[in-house]
Amino acid sequence: MSSYTFIHLFHIIFVGGLFLYVGIRRTEIAKWMYPFLLGLGIIVTLYHTFKVYSNIKNKKPYWFNLIHIFLVGPLLVYIGYNKEKTKRLYFELLLLLAFSTIGYHGYYLIDENL
Repeated sequence: MSSYTFIHLFHIIFVGGLFLYVGIRRTEIAKWMYPFLLGLGIIVTLYHTFKVYSNIKNKKPYWFNLIHIFLVGPLLVYIGYNKEKTKRLYFELLLLLAFSTIGYHGYYLIDENL
């Protein structure tokens, strides 16, 4: 079993599930979810910024960290900050990320464990 199995499962179940829930329910999500999304977006951005620095220093690939810094984190912050005023477009983008997350990590989960 690959050392990345946990990461793939986490992204498929929790991240993909969260993004699907928010993207489908849009402004009908619980009110406490907005501060949660805002905080999560900040944490994701800061964590992956640190990882980019670490990966550059150790000459490891970091393209996936850049996706989190410039796409995932800011989108979560935007939705969390604007709450019910968030336009449908941004929920649709979150749905696209949900399907991308589930597909990408699902593929590698299967590929690495066969």
